[in-house]
Amino acid sequence: MNDVTGADLPKHHGATQNEKLVIAASSLGTVFEWYDFYLYGLLATFISSQFFSGVNETTGFILALGAFAAGFAVRPFGALVFGRIGDLVGRKNTFLVTMAIMGLSTFAVGLLPSYGQIGVAAPIILVGLRLLQGLALGGEYGGAATYVAEHAPNDRRGLYTSWIQTTATLGLFAALLVVIGVRFLMGEETFAAWGWRVPFLVSMLLLAVSMWIRLQLAESPVFQKMKDEGTTSKAPLTEAFGRWGNLRWVLVALFGAVAGQAVVWYTGQFYALFFLEKTLKVDGATTNILTAIALAIATPAFVFFGWLSDRIGRKPIILTGCALAAIGYFPLFGALTVAANPALARAQQTAPVEVVAHGDECSVQFDPIGKNRFDGRSCDIAKAFLAKGGVSYRSVEAPAGAIAQIRIGGRTIAAPDPATVTGEARADAIKAFQDEAGAALEAAGYPDKADPAAIDKPMVVAILTALVLLVTMVYGPIAALLVELFPSRIRYTSMSLPYHIGNGWFGGFLPTIVFAMVAATGNIYHGLWYPVIVAALTVVIGLVALPETHRRDIDQ
Repeated sequence: MNDVTGADLPKHHGATQNEKLVIAASSLGTVFEWYDFYLYGLLATFISSQFFSGVNETTGFILALGAFAAGFAVRPFGALVFGRIGDLVGRKNTFLVTMAIMGLSTFAVGLLPSYGQIGVAAPIILVGLRLLQGLALGGEYGGAATYVAEHAPNDRRGLYTSWIQTTATLGLFAALLVVIGVRFLMGEETFAAWGWRVPFLVSMLLLAVSMWIRLQLAESPVFQKMKDEGTTSKAPLTEAFGRWGNLRWVLVALFGAVAGQAVVWYTGQFYALFFLEKTLKVDGATTNILTAIALAIATPAFVFFGWLSDRIGRKPIILTGCALAAIGYFPLFGALTVAANPALARAQQTAPVEVVAHGDECSVQFDPIGKNRFDGRSCDIAKAFLAKGGVSYRSVEAPAGAIAQIRIGGRTIAAPDPATVTGEARADAIKAFQDEAGAALEAAGYPDKADPAAIDKPMVVAILTALVLLVTMVYGPIAALLVELFPSRIRYTSMSLPYHIGNGWFGGFLPTIVFAMVAATGNIYHGLWYPVIVAALTVVIGLVALPETHRRDIDQ
């Protein structure tokens, strides 16, 4: 296969063979990196049991999501490191390095011994690998988006870069297919024991193929021209962030576009998946299949909205998507509960659960250290039981010193008072309370898990598709917008930082933040306030400060 030349490309209405190769090679490599990155999120339940088994189940899952978020936390630092390199030495070589780091880190997760085998070293090494993945992804996206944009005709930049935007969803889709296939072939028991490692190990083959394809590419024509003329930046970090003229656009991009895009992306494609499996108790295989179907239906809309942004602009599409998300999330997730677990929705309506206790005597049901057993006070015993079962409840204030009670419909169950019982008597009292409360929940219609026969699968797919369509609106045009906001000499650095702060922090922390908010309040929908508020703020800031960019010439 011949190298793509760095010659100036004509501005036209049809893509040349070289441009198609650039799009295909850049997109395929980025699909692989997203596949690697999101395997961890899809397998969070197994990661929790394998590497965080020394803590209680609820905390273990939140810690697993926290380790997932650790990869996002360092993405802005990866953007700074690799963005600077990309503006100094070139786009192509930089994203070859990031791909290698990502692939090798993912492969290593598949070989990592569990907590039961090497103790606390296991989660420490796991977090270290996640940090390497995050650093690599921090450099990958900006390079791929910039590389494709700098090959694109000015009037088709949204369309061309939208293929890069499909890669995150296609990577998730590929990961889902691999996970579903391995689970089906091995069976759930074998998959839970060791089969979950196979999707991580497969990444080595994907790495080899992706590296070979990208090695066929040459440098982007815009960067090659700057290099030939000696006009590349000598200090991209200083030019990008040390001068207010450029820094202000970095901030506008972050708060007026990317922050909202990020929370919409992670709510629609990740929190929805977690919500189905952990909160609505739909089995993992069914959750993955329904999500994969929705992704397959909605993914072409990334390209549609990229194409549309070349005609009507990037700004109206992105901000409309954020506004629709802010308005629609509560009704959409409520409808998802009815469709996926109608027995749970019915029980919540007919027999709402309340915890009657004095607020100062209740702990937040999330322990980041993982050592709190939540049995020192009656309120903690009551709330810990409900949190572990994923039961939504409302807190009702009681006088100070009152023994906590759980109300389930018209029935009231008093929690044991730890101050009056100790040792085996306390354990027996807690177990008796849990048995009684469990029986009351069962009598009120609260299910242990979603009934597969009762799931309205077409409706679940329709709701998931609607959530992903909101993702395509905000994400399809974002690469073109970011590329067009910044000058060529510091483009890689400038666009990468707001993108990865937004997607790494505002978006990447979303599952952990949302589940922690749910654990703190007991309301399974309370965490949705986080994406709703961030998306709404982005609409306001974007309307005021974000410029339209779709007619800009970026070849300078």
